[in-house]
Amino acid sequence: MLERKGRRILAVDDTADNLLLLQVFLEAEGFEVEVANCGSAALNQFQLCNPDLVLLDVMMPGMNGLEVTQEIRSNDRTTPILLISAHDKVQVQPGLDAGANGYIQKPIDLSQLLSSIEALTA
Repeated sequence: MLERKGRRILAVDDTADNLLLLQVFLEAEGFEVEVANCGSAALNQFQLCNPDLVLLDVMMPGMNGLEVTQEIRSNDRTTPILLISAHDKVQVQPGLDAGANGYIQKPIDLSQLLSSIEALTA
């Protein structure tokens, strides 16, 4: 297992319960977690916290995950972005094309999530 202390994750989801689940799980695994509940808040938090990885819900009102990915990629090509979606890869493909590094399908398999985070932040 990699050293997780000090690794910061920005988790973004418009559903408060999903965001709380991610935060509690990731903090229990030793990560520092910042949260945002919409796309514009995600961009603000991204600038403030300089995360090691962004967990980003695709379907959000207002600015969706694809738009957030595009905005992050316009200034930062290296921070890993992991999309979270209830849709299959066909629906997520535009986000991957925009520069996301992968995706996790809802409902989230927490062991798969952890493996993906480890792979992207190694």
